[in-house]
Amino acid sequence: MNGKPVVLGSAGSRSVRARAPLRLGFAGGGTDLSPFCDQHGGLVLNAAVALYAYVHLRPSHENKLRFFASELEQTWESEAVAEVPMGSDALLHRGVYNRIVAEFNRGVPIPVSICTTVDVPPGSGMGGSSTLVVALIEAFRQYLQLPLGEYDIARMAVEIERYELGLAGGRQDQYAAAFGGFNFMEFGSEDRVIVNPLRMNSTTIRELEASLLLYFTGQSRESANIIVQQQQEMAAPRSSRAFESLKALKDEAIKMKEAMLMGDLQRVADSLNQSWQMKKATASGVSTQNIDRLLKIAFENGAKAGKVSGAGGGGFIIFIAEPEERNRLAQRLALEQGKVLTCTFSPSGAESWEARV
Repeated sequence: MNGKPVVLGSAGSRSVRARAPLRLGFAGGGTDLSPFCDQHGGLVLNAAVALYAYVHLRPSHENKLRFFASELEQTWESEAVAEVPMGSDALLHRGVYNRIVAEFNRGVPIPVSICTTVDVPPGSGMGGSSTLVVALIEAFRQYLQLPLGEYDIARMAVEIERYELGLAGGRQDQYAAAFGGFNFMEFGSEDRVIVNPLRMNSTTIRELEASLLLYFTGQSRESANIIVQQQQEMAAPRSSRAFESLKALKDEAIKMKEAMLMGDLQRVADSLNQSWQMKKATASGVSTQNIDRLLKIAFENGAKAGKVSGAGGGGFIIFIAEPEERNRLAQRLALEQGKVLTCTFSPSGAESWEARV
């Protein structure tokens, strides 16, 4: 972040709320990981959906810090300090707080109580952790009136997660949460990112919403394990299966962009299927016997396309069906142990407002 830090001798006096949307990855997921994107460039097409990570921030009048991650049932409390120690409970809250105090408040503690909620379970494959980091930064931006734009917030979220907290992962989630809408993203070396908003026809968006079905498998997964394996595979020779699959995923992202802009949902479905086949080749564990079984059931009951969202191994599966067939598909999947959701897209990224409490 360029420019002089914003100096605030004490925290604000009002409560604020913030939210940031989760995302669906349609094509190119995995090419935003280092070292692949640093060396070869990454391309991702994703879209924000109307499922959110929320932050509820209020001042503490007792000079205390209280972080409550309700989605994980984790709480951490202490006296207000300039740098909180790292620990597993409410780790993301700690990381964001430390960065904000150091960069924007010159080491002056900010006594606050922060409660967070997320609309989907942890390990859903929809970028929940990264989205929560974006929402936390947005809450502090509103609370302290910080001069941060979408790129600033997303870049800071990447730095906090990937470098300061050492959490494995890519970069698409943070930018999707900050910007919202449909985006075609380019990832390069030195954390260079270009977000290209897609000018989607409203009819295409409505038709896509009528065609999509989200299914939570009931199995949360630890994406970091799969991501670490993918990064190890990326370091292999260029002739490796994983490298060739990542190159193909980049190409498929371009095809997906063209299909989306043309409103050709059959091509969107075909591209989604192709992306899934390529994704499975980037690491073992991306698919499981249960995921394969669910995909088979879905294709036998009206699905035209199916792909696991995120790194794989569990979480949500994205299905595309003819709108007339979607209800039949939903009824069949409802007989399984997971949860069926319809999908609405979110044109807005991270946002915040003063709470009326």
